[in-house]
Amino acid sequence: MKVLIYSRVLKEEDQPYVLELLQELDKLGISISFYDTYHQEVSTIFPKYKDYPTVGFGSSPKKGDFDFVFSLGGDGTILHAITLVKGSEIPICGINLGRLGFMATIEKTRIKEAIQKLIQKEYRTEARTMLSLKSSSDLFPQKSFALNDFTLHKRDTSSMMIVHTYVNDEFINSYWADGLVVSTPSGSTGYSLSCGGPIVFPESSNFVITPVAPHNLNVRPLVISDDNKISFKIEGRSKNYMCTLDSRSEIITAEEELIVTKCDFVANIVLLDDISFIQTIRKKLNWGLDSRN
Repeated sequence: MKVLIYSRVLKEEDQPYVLELLQELDKLGISISFYDTYHQEVSTIFPKYKDYPTVGFGSSPKKGDFDFVFSLGGDGTILHAITLVKGSEIPICGINLGRLGFMATIEKTRIKEAIQKLIQKEYRTEARTMLSLKSSSDLFPQKSFALNDFTLHKRDTSSMMIVHTYVNDEFINSYWADGLVVSTPSGSTGYSLSCGGPIVFPESSNFVITPVAPHNLNVRPLVISDDNKISFKIEGRSKNYMCTLDSRSEIITAEEELIVTKCDFVANIVLLDDISFIQTIRKKLNWGLDSRN
């Protein structure tokens, strides 16, 4: 088995769990490679791993190079790992060193158990739909995709924006709002949820269009099939607006042409057999808990 270790930062409080992971992989004879900038931190704290192979964005892995990518952090770390994995669709195994963790579902206290379950094939991979952005100025070269969401947003304290929205070139609505979110099912538990959008199960083939602080009080989130093409025209008093794909952002003008469609590749997220989406949202959102009980 060959694995790639990915993370953005090695926090002091996470070091015992990272060392436990590395020692267990070594003990079982599993081949380890590191994301290059993370390797610099790891090898400083744990010199034993100084000469292990590395992978960077200049040499993104190809399909078959690794059996798993271990993403050490929270859901945000998985979003960053996707930009490294890209279309190789290598399964991503999220070990939760962060907070909520809707996708990074393996708790840090279960590291050894999780590795055994991977070896014994007591896991499944969920193919998570992603969205793709086409823009007139090629806003995100080689990273024009998102696992969670695409957003348009006003900047700073500027006045609200108007986002004229079209589905398959047919006008659907003009959103007078602070912004607009188009999320995948995976992203429905993120920014879209905080703006009042619905929770959508990962296997649903949908996009969710959610306005941010809409001025039109009769406007509500909209769920559509991800087979549709969604396009936008921006209007407002400001000269510049913000466009994001997951955690990446660019400043745009109202002249930018933007089209969102379903991405032609997926993100494969590893789930252990004893973990389900229903269990995850019930636990993370404290559903079923009542002070009267």
